[in-house]
Amino acid sequence: MSKRKPHNFKARMARVCRSLLKTNYACVANVEPPDQQVMLHWKHCTQIRSVQVANALCDFAHHWTIYLSVFCRREDGQLYSKSIQFTTDDMHLVAKLESVIEQHHADLCAGSNPNHTIGSGWIAIPDKVDLTEAQANRVFTAMGAWRNPKAA
Repeated sequence: MSKRKPHNFKARMARVCRSLLKTNYACVANVEPPDQQVMLHWKHCTQIRSVQVANALCDFAHHWTIYLSVFCRREDGQLYSKSIQFTTDDMHLVAKLESVIEQHHADLCAGSNPNHTIGSGWIAIPDKVDLTEAQANRVFTAMGAWRNPKAA
């Protein structure tokens, strides 16, 4: 008879938290300006206010899918965005995401026209998913990314 695996509470809690985040389609979204960062349901674009989801998002390390975007407005008033999406190779806490995002964000901002730039933002999903441009734009629109015409 094989020996039974010992109970590992930390691994079990991490699995429960990942499951909770997947069922709630949780993400962290940040838009500048206005400089705000919220926890959202990325399919319905509604804010998540659950303490359990917040704890699952903040207390455990995850593999992340990060969608970065720079919001631009042409002289004729037409809106457009330049975006990239990448996944992290390692697991990171949400508090350490900014260091992962910095270099990609700087490269994306350098590649966009500074006269057209009105803001930037990112969406971080604690799972490896493929976020479409339409889904990302819905999240950014819900957060007010296109409302502020001032230069970033």
